[in-house]
Amino acid sequence: MSQYHIPVLLEESISGLVTNPDGIYADATFGGGGHTAAILSRLHDGGSVIAFDRDIDAIENAPEDPRLTLIHNNFRFIENYAEQIRRDSRNKSGNDGKGVFDGILADLGVSSHQFDTAERGFSFRFEDAPLDMRMNKEARLTAADVVNTYSEEDLERILRLYGEVDNARQIARLIKAAETIRTTGDLDRAIARALPRNAEHKALARIYQALRIEVNQEMRSLEKFLEGATASLKEGGRLVVITYHSLEDRMVKNYIKTGNIDGIENKDTFGRVSAPLEAVNRKPIVPQESEIALNTRARSAKLRIAVRREAK
Repeated sequence: MSQYHIPVLLEESISGLVTNPDGIYADATFGGGGHTAAILSRLHDGGSVIAFDRDIDAIENAPEDPRLTLIHNNFRFIENYAEQIRRDSRNKSGNDGKGVFDGILADLGVSSHQFDTAERGFSFRFEDAPLDMRMNKEARLTAADVVNTYSEEDLERILRLYGEVDNARQIARLIKAAETIRTTGDLDRAIARALPRNAEHKALARIYQALRIEVNQEMRSLEKFLEGATASLKEGGRLVVITYHSLEDRMVKNYIKTGNIDGIENKDTFGRVSAPLEAVNRKPIVPQESEIALNTRARSAKLRIAVRREAK
């Protein structure tokens, strides 16, 4: 399991998540199962975990535990499954009829397995790997489809919005000027002359990030997840989210603070902000240097924890 994906901020996230050892928890991004295993280790026999992942490779990596239920689907549909649990169990295990989960965890981004498997096409480290980037291998749209069928204007928008690429227009122009792009090598060669000297890898990482987010509709999925997770939490339940880039973190921070991803404060007649969640940690928790030394992919991680307010 540890070879598939190294869980980031493991102790900090699980300590912030599990408050009831007999509760129902959701791991919205199962991945290699490290966070799920840690949750299960803190639960009694009466506790349980519902884990989601859209990548079938992750589902096939799951351990056998009667307290664990695995769902091969996008975490954006978490509220649908919460409603099913609510119907099946009614007021079982302290369910107040309004929420189902005592805690929900999401470790966003790409798993180590996805990055390190050449044929998945997530990394520019592998020359001439298929330009795929689908987290769900059953989905239709690939990164190759994006670069070959999107207009120059749409490519520029994606690169600028999702990758914060400074020379997005030039990159988009070079992509459209190239012959058909099917592999990571094709893409890298097409845009090579636009990459900053001595910072090629950083620039490529931003470009690949932008394409991956578009392929998997990550921002839209995250928005739907935040809405569904909030509706699925019991009062006092915890939402724990680990992000890896500024777009994700900003969205999570805004939602916790205001109840919407835009950060627009809706106030009641007394001038109080009406938001269903309350931040537990005002500033994000970040990995210690010792963790980053063991797992460099943890260096950009930020952890935010929120609690579901009582309904008024």
